Amino acid sequence: MTRETAITLVQKVMDVEYEEDEMEKVLDQLDRALACPTGYVSDLIFWSKDRQESTAAEVVDRALAYQPFAQ
Repeated sequence: MTRETAITLVQKVMDVEYEEDEMEKVLDQLDRALACPTGYVSDLIFWSKDRQESTAAEVVDRALAYQPFAQ
């Protein structure tokens, strides 16, 4: 998935352009495509740690920057 496609999908989620079931599928697709743990992209959209609303591009860039903890 390209960055631009991911941004478009995130923006649609942010604009609530999906039914709940479809939104869950899109969020799962984003997690897999961006190599994030389940629920990570959703948390970036709806539960931002900095309490400020992020743009779709910022959400995707944070997801792409995700690095798992070292084991």
